[in-house]
Amino acid sequence: MKRILGLDLGTTSIGWALVNEAEHESEQSSIIKLGVRVNPLTVDESSNFEKGKAVETNQVRRLERGVHRNLQRYKQRRATLLSILRKNGFITDQTLLSENGVNSTYETYNLRAKAVVDKISLEEFARVLLMINKKRGYKSSRKAKSGEDGKLIDGMTVAKRLYDEDITPGQLCFQILSEGKKVLPDFYRSDLQQEFDRIWDYQAQFYPEVLTFELKEKLVGKNASQTWDTLAQYFVWTEQRKGWNEALAQNEVKNVAFQLTKPNRKAKGVELKKENYEWRHKALSERMHPEKLAIVFQEINADINKSSGYLGAISDRSKNLFFNNITVGQYLMNRLNENRHNSLKNLVFYRQDYMDEFERVWESQARFYPQLTPELKAEIRDVVIFYQRRLKSQKSLISMCEFERKEQEVVCNGKTKTIVVGSRVVPRSSLLFQDFKIWQTFNNVEVIVVDDFGKKKRAKKNVISPSNAKEAAETLELEGRRRLTQEEKEMLAEELSIKAELKKSQVLNLLFGKTELLDLNFECLKGNTTGHSLYQAFSKMMDLSGHEPLDFKKSTSDLKSQTYAVFKTLGWNCNILDTQICLDKTLDEQTSYKLWHLLYSFEGDNSATGDSKLKEKLTTLCNCPTDYVGPLMDIVFEDDYGSLSAKAIRKILPYMKEGCGYDVACTYAGYRHSASSLTKEEIEQKELLDQLELLPKNALRNPVVEKILNQMVNVVNEIINTYGRPDEIRVELARELKKNQKEREQMTKAISVATKQQEQIRELLQKEFGISHPSRNDIIRYRLYEELKANGYKTLYSDIYIPREKLFSKEIDIEHIIPKARLFDDSFSNKTLEYRSVNINKGSQTAYDFVRETYGEEGLKRYLSACTSLFAQQKTKLKKLKMTEAEIPEDFIDRDLRNTQYIAKRALSMLHTICRRVVATSGSITEQLRKDWELIDVMKELNWDKYAAIGKVSYHQDRDGRQIGRITDWTKRNDHRHHAMDALTVAFTKPAFVQYFNNKNAAHQEGTELYAIRNAYFQNGRAKAPIPLHIFRAEALRHLAQILVSIKAKNKVVTLNVNKVHKPKGGTYTKVQLTPRGQLHNETIYGSRREYATKEETVGSAFDVEKIATVCKAIYREALLWRLNEFGGDPKKAFTGKNALDKNPIWLNEAHTKAVPSKVKTVNFDTTYTIRKDISPDLNVAKVVDTKIRKLLEARLEAFGGDPKKAFINLEENPIWLNQAQGICIKRVTIYGVSNAQSLHDKRDKEGRLVLDEQGNTIPVDFVNTSNNHHVAIYQKPVLDKKGNPVLDENGEPRMELDERVVSFYEAVARVNQGLPAVDREYKRDEGWKFLYTMKQNEYFVFPNETAGFDPREVDLLDPNNYALISPNLFRVQKLATKDYFFRHHLETKIEYPNELKGITWKRIKSLGSMTKIIKVRVDHIGQIVSVGEY
Repeated sequence: MKRILGLDLGTTSIGWALVNEAEHESEQSSIIKLGVRVNPLTVDESSNFEKGKAVETNQVRRLERGVHRNLQRYKQRRATLLSILRKNGFITDQTLLSENGVNSTYETYNLRAKAVVDKISLEEFARVLLMINKKRGYKSSRKAKSGEDGKLIDGMTVAKRLYDEDITPGQLCFQILSEGKKVLPDFYRSDLQQEFDRIWDYQAQFYPEVLTFELKEKLVGKNASQTWDTLAQYFVWTEQRKGWNEALAQNEVKNVAFQLTKPNRKAKGVELKKENYEWRHKALSERMHPEKLAIVFQEINADINKSSGYLGAISDRSKNLFFNNITVGQYLMNRLNENRHNSLKNLVFYRQDYMDEFERVWESQARFYPQLTPELKAEIRDVVIFYQRRLKSQKSLISMCEFERKEQEVVCNGKTKTIVVGSRVVPRSSLLFQDFKIWQTFNNVEVIVVDDFGKKKRAKKNVISPSNAKEAAETLELEGRRRLTQEEKEMLAEELSIKAELKKSQVLNLLFGKTELLDLNFECLKGNTTGHSLYQAFSKMMDLSGHEPLDFKKSTSDLKSQTYAVFKTLGWNCNILDTQICLDKTLDEQTSYKLWHLLYSFEGDNSATGDSKLKEKLTTLCNCPTDYVGPLMDIVFEDDYGSLSAKAIRKILPYMKEGCGYDVACTYAGYRHSASSLTKEEIEQKELLDQLELLPKNALRNPVVEKILNQMVNVVNEIINTYGRPDEIRVELARELKKNQKEREQMTKAISVATKQQEQIRELLQKEFGISHPSRNDIIRYRLYEELKANGYKTLYSDIYIPREKLFSKEIDIEHIIPKARLFDDSFSNKTLEYRSVNINKGSQTAYDFVRETYGEEGLKRYLSACTSLFAQQKTKLKKLKMTEAEIPEDFIDRDLRNTQYIAKRALSMLHTICRRVVATSGSITEQLRKDWELIDVMKELNWDKYAAIGKVSYHQDRDGRQIGRITDWTKRNDHRHHAMDALTVAFTKPAFVQYFNNKNAAHQEGTELYAIRNAYFQNGRAKAPIPLHIFRAEALRHLAQILVSIKAKNKVVTLNVNKVHKPKGGTYTKVQLTPRGQLHNETIYGSRREYATKEETVGSAFDVEKIATVCKAIYREALLWRLNEFGGDPKKAFTGKNALDKNPIWLNEAHTKAVPSKVKTVNFDTTYTIRKDISPDLNVAKVVDTKIRKLLEARLEAFGGDPKKAFINLEENPIWLNQAQGICIKRVTIYGVSNAQSLHDKRDKEGRLVLDEQGNTIPVDFVNTSNNHHVAIYQKPVLDKKGNPVLDENGEPRMELDERVVSFYEAVARVNQGLPAVDREYKRDEGWKFLYTMKQNEYFVFPNETAGFDPREVDLLDPNNYALISPNLFRVQKLATKDYFFRHHLETKIEYPNELKGITWKRIKSLGSMTKIIKVRVDHIGQIVSVGEY
């Protein structure tokens, strides 16, 4: 008997099954235990991981910390600057450094502008320096630019030429192209916009009704296609055309209406570009045809759109400073002089612009003050204001080479720890790695002989690698396929050295000339992308110099010869053109390698565009004028790393170039290709660990993967502790764990599209075909039918039409193109529709073989033509339609089992440390076995009552007249136990099943191993269950019913972190601090205000003397006080029960016609919390605090028909005026926020001094909402009478009742930081309170069930035999509020609260009285209750 552990490893869950598997006929397999561990991710974590996005658990908070650090650095610079200014006598401690007094708001801005040309005092000069220190400008980083931000333009020379010659960008480009040059300069956005405006204004005199202000506004921010679509709505014109008048029998001139359509232009390529600029040139001086004019506006607007963005705006402002010879301070003051209410927010300039301003201000004031020495200037400029340290190296984040790494023990602070040392992996753009990648591909390329129909000969497992041309020809003739010869590889390596890729046809043409009788197993061969990028840049440099650019359709040798000739003629450095891949370190000394390294590693400098130093270095390295290195500076290499170090590649590559495969080359180089590929003897001798080791924090740099693997570690370790070490582990990994980032993104998008399409088809089948409950097969059938639409709804094999009314009849089959008997493939791409009679005749033949045999050569040609026409874009399906039996792959499942992704490899390698045999299985096999063993029906049985309760169970007759019970909208994913069901299937997935499904086509050959497997493990086409099926299903049902799902609870409040800072002069500074494990409060900062608030309240037990004092009407107050005094001051007696005001009124007159109403208005002086918000379409006008502004906004909204999307946009062009005469408009408003908040700071003045109120107390400011609650503590407290004395029961003991204390995460962290426990067990102990338990999210509680007669107090909750009784009544905490608790059943996967399932899948408790009978339990990693009560 073998003990097997089956694991179903997903992103948020781990299903596990421990089973005994029989090894002999005398033994019988059995189920030991099943379980599920859920590791809840946040919505963002799960969604981002599946979509392939970068996963950062605390990314938002990390960004906020970055902002805080920048603020701290600014404060540090400010303090240092103040110290220097005081030291040099510019200011004293009493100097006022901010504006003070009436109309002084912009006083410092005025001083800053004045300081450039006139004398100011030293105190004023200090204020100017402090202002420049506050905003230092944008410093470009070459590696940090993004496409969304636009592009930094350093085109001052070009802009000056436009200004001097009074020409537009379009006219300049037309001049350049007319001179035969092809590379055009970049332009500032303002220059392009000026050209657009000039052409618009000139052409408006010819088309005044079309070129309106409204149209111009609509074109703002549009790209090329959007511009054309917008223009097409407006560009309608008439032209006079001659035409024949039939009635008059003569020609006449008519006005014909035209609309804008895409013109059919004859010019192409460079000529088309030149024509576009010619039209832009003419549009300034002559009337243009509407179609030409539309193209002109489209081209200019597209250029504007490309140059827009954050960086484009910075470039434009810098240009403004240059042309007007002004500083940043003067520019800002000019804006304020235009309108004192102009906003100066987000007006960013280059760092260099600020440095230029500093120079001008300093030099101007140095004329008046001799103490402004060059030494002091250098200290303030370089050491304080504009100092910026270099970015810290991120080299430590680069992975270690798997071959050149080793573990080493080191002693740190008296502790021994293991670290990994070795060589780091090489960048993918490295010339060495590019060459390695090309040769790695070559050794997998096969040349294949095809027949007249393009059919390939069957692939063999061992394809021969010929050593010479003669052997190559013989191998091809005999075997039908071969690998590349050494000569062919070298020829291709040379060709790919400067090309991004070679398509299959190009490779075949290069090696064999034009031939249709050969094929490759690759659609294209990837080349040296780095070399290609460099040669593209060289081509542009040649074009700039007036030489012919490169045509990459030519051969590599021709391209290199042409480039070398031009470079030599121009006197440029020819050594940068070629790289000799040396296998020693001389590669680093080659000029071409230095060029790559310079471009790859340069990060930026202090120049305006951040790359002036790079330009200088490239000019020196290439030995060419500075004007020509621009194309090299624009190169962006692949920002990723390979899997090996340069050291390892240098050892492996020589053997690969000799024809060895990667695995053999690794062996010759002294490396083990796969650490897990051990021999049988090595496996038996391998020393196993007692338990799996947890991954250290940040070991994988992906927190989601780290969570998944550490939860696997915890589960497996607990299983080993409880049940012992398994003999074998079988694992199935979720699809997303086996895919890389890009593949996960594509998969998620595909699933989203497919889900939407299925819903649409489902509705269509219900409406048009009358199918009330469309099944999955019904949807597939309809999709396959629509695939045949372009073929006239005729089948592919027999070419017979399928009428719509027959689609769901028994006459039509869903047919497997490659029969399931031959290939384990039930995917959509292996299916089509065919008449049943034809399908019966097809039997176990492939579609291609059947058509050729049944319909002959003509039928085959018709079939192939239809297939190619219908499925040209579906390569996988087309390949199967053209596949012969000889071409059926033998490793269909193996490909899915090659878990190449890092997550899968890491999981399997970890499991190998505690078990000698670890096997991965495929999801497709699990699905098939689950179906054969009817385990899905077991899950339906377990959930039947739940679905019946919400009316989602129905009975209907199928097409054969059978009565079928069905669960509507059934999905196994609504029950966490489906993970255990899958794990059970995985545990019993013998290697024989994998082998059979992998090579299904060979299982029909008698005498083979696969034939024996089929007879031993399969019956009637189904896999035999490990136990007789009826017993297996019953056992599975019993064990699934006993599962208690284990869910990870977040109990920790803080983490102890040790932060180390390296001192400049050596040594480290260690700081130990407690870091909160979550968000302390919401990010929004609120202000506060005190105001009167009125509300209507029902008179009841809360109306004591204080409450009655808040009643608005005096007559009501007096009457209520009279009633309260009448009942001894007890409001419960005075205003509830028989004395409630609607039963026993308080009359206000003797006639008993007026009485105190049951609801009265009260007024309180409340504190409300407010926030400033920009006016936008999502603004709730009713929440605006200021009454006058609220009315203005309501009027604005009414003027636009109540549509906020029209009323509250484009406020710059269409402002909301508060005072139009003074130019004051409303852009932001104060609105009401939350009702409760926590203060973060005390109020301070501009100098940082505390501001006190009239009583001398500090004034709290900066309020935040601490909304997220950490726990609710439940206490038992004595019941008190009116006098505050305990009420006793019949036994003389104090009567007790429950009470709560809700504790926010903010408060819990504060307690821990003070050295107190997060849970206050001593709360009000002196008043007789007794702590019972806490409720935190995901903690478990067992509830009583009166209907089922279940009382948890009468059941041994620690006995596993009672788990089936406990499971229906086990709930976990979902969310908490004051006396309002939501619980969710432990099996439920979705957060839903349908009323029909209240008490079954969820509970809501709003009364503490109902909490007396519930019991708190603790469930461990494998679903065992390990403690009862508080823990």
